[in-house]
Amino acid sequence: MLERNDLRSRPCWLRFPFQGRTAGAPRVRTGASAAAEPRWLAPFVFACLFLLCLLPLISLAKAGFAGLVSGRSVGVLTEPATFAAIRNTLITATGGMVVSVVIGALFAFAVALTDVRGKLALSFAFMLPMMIPPQVTALAWVEMTGPASPLLKTLGIAPPLGSPQPLYSLSGISLLLGVQHAPLVFLALKAGLSASPRDGVEAARLAGATPFRVFRDIVVPLSLPGLIAGAAIAFVSGVGNFGIPAILGIPAGIAVLPTLIYTRLASFGAGTFGEIAALSSLIAMIAAAGLVLQQRALSGRDYRIIGLSGANAAFSLGRFRLVVELALVAILFLVLVAPLAALVASSLVPAYGVPLTLQTVSLSAYEEILFRQSMTLKAFANSVFLASASAFGLLAVSVPAAYLMTRRKGWLADALGILIEIPYALPGIVLAVAFILIFAAPLPVLDVSLYGTIWIILIAYFSSFLAVSLKPVMSAFLQMDPSLEEAARLSGAGFVRRMRDVILPLVAPAAGAAIILVFLIAANELTVSALLWSAGTQTLGVAIFNLDDSGSSDLAAALSVLVVVMVVVLMAALEALAKYLPGGVLPWRN
Repeated sequence: MLERNDLRSRPCWLRFPFQGRTAGAPRVRTGASAAAEPRWLAPFVFACLFLLCLLPLISLAKAGFAGLVSGRSVGVLTEPATFAAIRNTLITATGGMVVSVVIGALFAFAVALTDVRGKLALSFAFMLPMMIPPQVTALAWVEMTGPASPLLKTLGIAPPLGSPQPLYSLSGISLLLGVQHAPLVFLALKAGLSASPRDGVEAARLAGATPFRVFRDIVVPLSLPGLIAGAAIAFVSGVGNFGIPAILGIPAGIAVLPTLIYTRLASFGAGTFGEIAALSSLIAMIAAAGLVLQQRALSGRDYRIIGLSGANAAFSLGRFRLVVELALVAILFLVLVAPLAALVASSLVPAYGVPLTLQTVSLSAYEEILFRQSMTLKAFANSVFLASASAFGLLAVSVPAAYLMTRRKGWLADALGILIEIPYALPGIVLAVAFILIFAAPLPVLDVSLYGTIWIILIAYFSSFLAVSLKPVMSAFLQMDPSLEEAARLSGAGFVRRMRDVILPLVAPAAGAAIILVFLIAANELTVSALLWSAGTQTLGVAIFNLDDSGSSDLAAALSVLVVVMVVVLMAALEALAKYLPGGVLPWRN
């Protein structure tokens, strides 16, 4: 998923627009605002954030320190396999970052600065790879390339049998990481380009500067913060990605840190928890190093814009407009349409490597998935339950948290915002390890173990997706006139009555968007659930990975096609609600 404009590690559309006090101004909390806020609100929000955001970090740090003190973690950090995984992680994350910057920057410059047509459709289509689960992306590309590709066999251009699959390599993993995370660069860069100074561009043109000179001397320097931010986000996302390295790397014997943690946990033994805590700390350190390099790249530079901003500095393409539009469509075809077409073709043939013809086309894989495979039916049920419970349950936290943060602006809102962002910024594999450490032992007093149950996955989802749920609700609260609630309070309405009759009706559209966004992401999640699932608790992401790993490529392709259809339908539903939502909620819109 663009994230933060301050560039911590995910999409800038999830960054919270908190407004602090003016420097040096005293904090004043009026009696009216104090009376408007119930006494239980702050303790409730603080308790939820401690359990969901702070406790996982404490448990991970505690386990890592204990492993180092006891010496159990030192061995795993010095093993050759660990050094190889670190090297592969750095290579693939860096290569993926380069690919993401090239593709994402090209689309961002074209959509934000030129007069190409169909900008909304292009942005919507370009966002799809980020919304599609990474294991589905990897599976689609595998089905599109190689000697056994049903699509290539149908077209008569498949490589000879026995040819190696080119994606089972470090370069293949890097390429797909780049495709998966290019929308992150697109969103980070597009946010800055949309505020390019109109008067600066016009002044340069009046002075006789060519469009290329304007682009080089004005637009590119001002776009560097967004470009560096997008590169950092893509790098961090590549470090923590599990789905793509698992599908492409495990068959080729290429291990990165997330897949190394997965295999260590699968071969459970003495000292496993300390080892995976140490490996998770390595992922966090590499991700943090990438963000530190980003901050160093931006330090010492002044990127303030003087003049009229907020309007696109559009360049007219003239007779080249059609060429640019065709180039953008061609890129979308290569990175989105062709892989998905190969995925559909693979789901319609009876066996891997069979060409798709009128004689071989079959819906048996879909029948098996939907009506006969108990594992996939259970995965559907689990994913729908987890996604629905996360989407609706998180509103019980995000609405009170947004209310508190908008009423208490300043350092408290900033601190709460940073705390909420941390679990979302962490690689999913690290967050999963943290919850394993928390719930590996039975709960005190209750003597009930959540490890190996569906509830540990749900709690981890609550922690991971709280930032996603909060963003639309927070935007709605910031755009709401506080005088409406104040008038209700002065009329004698209590907090519950004000919340029911005034606040909730106004934030309902944003809450609906939050529900769909969380459901969309949670229903397709793999990285967190890959470590937390057990028999009977597998999710759709885990089911796709297991089907492909067991050689049932047609069933994996059919299930992946159904997941893609669900993603497109949910994104279309969000687009249909766009006019009722606060600005900035939908990432593909300006």
